[in-house]
This record gives sequence, structure tokens and C-alpha cells, in this order.
Amino acid sequence: MLKMAGNKSYTIVEYFGGDCGYRCGYCKNDEGNFSHGMWSHTMTVQDYQDLIDRGWRRSGKYVYKPKMNKTCCPQYTIRCHALKFQPSKSHKKILKKLNKFISKGELPKVQDDGEPMDSVCEEAGPREPSKVCHSEVKCAAITDIQKELPECPAITEVQKEVEDAVPADSETSRRDQVSIPDERTTATAPKPGIGADPGRPPCRKAKDLRKERRLQKEQVRQNADGVSPIVSPTPPTPAQTSQPKSLEDFINESLPENCSHCLEVRLVRSNPPSPQFKASFDASYQVYKLYQMAIHKDPPDKPSESQFRRFLCDSPLEAEHSPDGPEVGYGSFHQQYWLDGRIVAVGVIDILPTCVSSVYLYYHPDFASLSLGSYSALREIAFTRQLQKQSPKLSYYYLGFYIHSCPKMRYKGQYRPSDLLCPETYAWVPIEQCVPRLDNSRYARLNQDPDAGDARVLKDVGRALVLYRRAVMPYAAYSRKRKGSSDETEVQQYAGLVGQDCAERILLYRA
Repeated sequence: MLKMAGNKSYTIVEYFGGDCGYRCGYCKNDEGNFSHGMWSHTMTVQDYQDLIDRGWRRSGKYVYKPKMNKTCCPQYTIRCHALKFQPSKSHKKILKKLNKFISKGELPKVQDDGEPMDSVCEEAGPREPSKVCHSEVKCAAITDIQKELPECPAITEVQKEVEDAVPADSETSRRDQVSIPDERTTATAPKPGIGADPGRPPCRKAKDLRKERRLQKEQVRQNADGVSPIVSPTPPTPAQTSQPKSLEDFINESLPENCSHCLEVRLVRSNPPSPQFKASFDASYQVYKLYQMAIHKDPPDKPSESQFRRFLCDSPLEAEHSPDGPEVGYGSFHQQYWLDGRIVAVGVIDILPTCVSSVYLYYHPDFASLSLGSYSALREIAFTRQLQKQSPKLSYYYLGFYIHSCPKMRYKGQYRPSDLLCPETYAWVPIEQCVPRLDNSRYARLNQDPDAGDARVLKDVGRALVLYRRAVMPYAAYSRKRKGSSDETEVQQYAGLVGQDCAERILLYRA
């Protein structure tokens, strides 16, 4: 990552606009998909966090933002509140199915209805432009100029290489659970005549209360002769006072010692590639190739190694660490699912300051009936919750884009509570409020406040940063050097799309 004086890191991008349409992977319209695009030579995790909070996503090093009011299938950024997430019945069914397969070796023959065959995050968007000049920018040294350059936040850099960590494994999760007091063992039955024990949990399930009332009525009917003493409420059993099973409870369900299979989840850093990533590259690529051919019907020569590397391994995000961040650091990773010593699925993820962002999921087609797309999403939510214990502000799980006009992509809305990003104000809106609007129109302003606007729009384009001839300068200084330059409209469009924070930090490359 390029540094300036004071160890400040910068993002360098080339903006390409978005006038040309291309084939849509959802409705198959040959020229209906429109998006803005940028090639990112290097990017800080905070800049990418700010960009995805304005509707951008990455495919390798290419960063794109759908033209929401023009594209055929509007794609709304969706995030799940990981800490508040509770698995639904269908989610529990998937977790139990996987555990049953591990313990008994029973592989379902068919995909369950309602569970998507495809990965959690769709194949990323537009084709990369051919005019990117890689070498010229890659070796450009940044030089400080004047005091026109605004202050930019420093990123702490750690010298030691990142060690790969194993997220959400059963041993670690069990240790975490041991430290949480079990309220079922501390609650005691109330003494007759003095009311409820204050040590008991204040909340109880409605179905438990209804059951208790039914028992009381039954006892009253059985003693209708008036001889029996007044019946006191039956003390609830430990099972009645317990909280619902958490996501981690289902994932770490105890299995018999003689399990048929062994599943291990490994986290390996993909950029810069760790030794573990390099050692497993070929095996990972082979699974990707089989997945693309079986699930997406690619011909054998299409899922090439270079495509795999460019799309799922290359990333503009360098490894970063922060004192208040997760132990594994920030950046791009592969979360590998190893079954009996071989890779069967890989989740490509980015760990950012406030979220885990899912990029893509591919798996061996022999295990499609295990609903690995949904299973990996649940594991990644649990992983987000694990990271949040180390970094309190990291509490969201981003599932990519929610496409309401494409029925098979609506399943992302089942991971609740979740929000969609308003394409006009960039405010987060609960999905329950968004669905009625999207039922009426493919494109919709989701923020219901008619007076709300884009609070982070850059009003003075002259403050946008430019990298020109190896020097960093505000656009105002650049335009003075390049008298008669005709790119102000393009720079204004770019600045409006990335917002004030990013425009004043990201370096817009100008040849």
C-alpha cells in the first residue's frame, strides 16, 4: 500500500463511467445492465467500507456501482444485524442437515425446496475495462505537495505477517460459551406466598405461559368440589426458562465420537497470499472449476485459472491491523471448508472496520444437496459475531446485493433483522419497510422521509484528490495545471458517487 509522510495510506482508483450496457446475469437482458466502474490499484479497508455503504461492490480489483434508476435489475446493498440474528426454521433445518451428514454420513439426494442452489453472493458484475494502465500507476511514488493536501487518517501498520486463524471452530466456541453464566442453573423455584423469585429470568415464552394456564384450569376442573386447596402456579422447568438455542448452539452441536465425517473451517488470507493460501490454491481452483461447470453451465475452458485468480483471489485490499480491530486483521480472506481432509467449499470474504462482507461462495457440486450456500452464510454470521467480541464496532454481515426483481435472489432477505441501502439518500432502511415499495416498482427510493437527501455529497469538487504525474493534489490545483481540461464533468460525477469522505481521501488517477 502506498504511503505518504506520516505513514498515511491512500487508495488509488481510475474511474470509467458507466454509459455502456452489458448482459444481465439475472434477467438475461443483453444490454440492460448499467453500472459505474473503477479500477482500484490499492485501497484501504476504511475507504472500501465507505464505498460499499454507498452502493459499491468489488469483483477482484474492479469496483462497481449499479445505475439503480437505469439498470434492468436494481441491486440494493443488504446488511444483516449479526448480533440480533436468530436462525429461522429453514436455517435450523439446514444446520441440522449438515450435522446429520457429519455424524451419520447421510447425504440428501435432492436440494430442499426453497433453498438456493447458487452461492450466497452472486457472480460479480460488469466486465473489466480494457484501458486500465496497470504498470504506470503501480510504480508511481506519491510526493507531498504544498499544504493544499487535506489531512487524511493514518492507518496503523503492523510489521509481522498475519497468522491464519480458524474461525468459529467448535473448540473456540465452546470456550466462549463456558464463560457465559448458565441462567438455567442459577434460577430457583419461588417459595409459596412471596411471589416470583427475582433471580429468575424476567422474560418467558408466550407458549410456556399458555401451557401453564392450561394446567391450572385443568387442575381447577379436577377439583371442582371445592375440597382441594388453592393450586399455586407450577414452577417452570429448566427447559421452560431457557433461552432459544443460538446460532452457535446449532453449529457446535455435540456430535458422537464415531462420526462418519470431519468438517473443519479454515481462514486463510488471500491478499497478500499466506503460505496456507498458496499451498491450497490448486485444490481450491479445482473446486471452483467444477462449481462453474455444474452450477453455472460454463464450458470446460471458461473457468480458467487466470479468471479464478483475477475474480476471487486478487483484491485491492492490503492487510491492515488496528489496536481495536480483530486479531486476524482486516482485508481479504478465503474461508475454506475442509471435509475429511479435502476442500469442498470456499467462502470469499472481506473483513472491514464494521462488517464482514461476503464476496462469493463456491462449492463442490457433489455436495449441492447440503445447501452449502445458506450454510456458509450462517457460518459467516457466526464468524462476524466472533469478531465482534474482539472489535465492538464490527457487527454487520453484508450479503452483497438484494435483487427484489429476481425471485431467486430474494432469499437474502431471510437473514433478519436486515436493512437495505436507499439509493438516493444512502440511509439504511429495515427491509420490512422496503418490500412493499419494491413490490410496486423495481426501482424505489427507500427512505420515506421526502426531505432527506445525501448528507455526504461533495459540494466542492475542487477538494477531490487527484494523483497526477506522481504528485497528490486537490482537483482545484490539478485544473490550474491543466488549463482547458475537459474532465470536470467526469470528476464531478465520480465525486458525487463516492461521497465527500472518499473523494477527500481517495486518489483519482489522471494520466
